[in-house]
Amino acid sequence: MQPVFAALAAALLAAPAFAQQVIPAQSEIAFVSRQMGVPVEGKFKQWTAQLNFDPKNAAAGKVGFTIQTGSASFGSPETDAEVPKAPWFNVAKFPTASFASSAIKPLGGGKFEVTGTLAIKGNNQPVVVPVTVTQTSTQAGGTSTASGSFTIKRLDFKIGEGEWTDTSMVANDVTVKFKLALSGMAPL
Repeated sequence: MQPVFAALAAALLAAPAFAQQVIPAQSEIAFVSRQMGVPVEGKFKQWTAQLNFDPKNAAAGKVGFTIQTGSASFGSPETDAEVPKAPWFNVAKFPTASFASSAIKPLGGGKFEVTGTLAIKGNNQPVVVPVTVTQTSTQAGGTSTASGSFTIKRLDFKIGEGEWTDTSMVANDVTVKFKLALSGMAPL
């Protein structure tokens, strides 16, 4: 799971002592769309994350993701075969999606607001991502979990072109959910 997802590749700043490593087996990036009113869940199987974040100096942190769009899976062979095609992710032309942070704002109590740019199919949109960080240990190097969700408009990124722009079939709103298990984060 570690290599591949939202192409959030950005040069990482801040002290190397606070660079985090994702624990792939305990992490995921998923999404929920609605087809004919029914929620349909999927996930990206291949992605990488670049994190350099000190909770005590959040403004100096950087977060980036790169997602292999061809790794999107709904768990249905028929649907999974359609997702890489041109109307949806057009994997042949746009094999990755990315996110790069531009600002991280602490909100208190392990909550942060990460502002950045999401790029999918050559379309860049600003997004604000609420993130909650929890830690199993107050010692540096303990396991931390960063989780959250945000909603995008799929048509802003040209996901579902042609006949698929009809939002009565596939809703325009897509919720992106993530849970990242991390090692190497300083205590909150």
